Amino acid sequence: MSRQVRWTYAFVDRPAGLLASACEFWTAVTDTRLSGLRGGNKEFTTLLHEGADACVKVQGVASGPGGAHLDFPVADVREFMRSAVALGAEVVADHGTWAVLRSPAGQQLCTMPWRAETTRPPVVRGSRLDQVCVDIAPSAYDAEVAFWSALLPEWQSRPGSLPEFHVLTPPAGLPIRILLQRLGEERPTTAYLDLACTDIEATRAAHERLGAQPVALGTHWTVMQDPAGGTYCLTGRDPETGGLPAQEGRGS
Repeated sequence: MSRQVRWTYAFVDRPAGLLASACEFWTAVTDTRLSGLRGGNKEFTTLLHEGADACVKVQGVASGPGGAHLDFPVADVREFMRSAVALGAEVVADHGTWAVLRSPAGQQLCTMPWRAETTRPPVVRGSRLDQVCVDIAPSAYDAEVAFWSALLPEWQSRPGSLPEFHVLTPPAGLPIRILLQRLGEERPTTAYLDLACTDIEATRAAHERLGAQPVALGTHWTVMQDPAGGTYCLTGRDPETGGLPAQEGRGS
């Protein structure tokens, strides 16, 4: 049986009024150029690489601060939807050839037909945007881990380097993985982007020159805010493999 999920996209969700600012920053960080704007309100764009397939898109959202979500290009959209709903997902919008769903804990995800993407973008100046981290309330965490693990049976699902983490690593070649994080308080589910960095300090300095600001510093991670006000994280992981060299810290 062929693999159902054929590619992965990370979506940078930012307020519509700040879409241009978000695009300017994230194209610089990922060494990409923008596709044409699309959507009824010109709210979507893709970050295009030379010599590789895209794996990051940007969306201008009509309300709220935005965040991040995952897109799953698949072999069979209807079958993927049926599997997700059977596992507890809710269909938010069914557009026929593609759909928006919500996980049991409230995390948005989308699915659409696979368009023959195969080539993962390279590491850019020592970093790679390679992970979506989903923050989950304690009461919903175990069910959410079970949902994602069952929805993505061909992915490696395992505990992370700390008790509050669970990692879902895709089959070789797929560019975006998932980190599930159990929060210490009850609040709505949110998500943000993680970059794997060979040198967090050097990457942080480069991002600050582009207008980002540090928010919180950890031993193996730095929380940043981009010029559009969105939170993301620089992590001390291997940009080639996604793993932690010392197998400690944030994720693994």
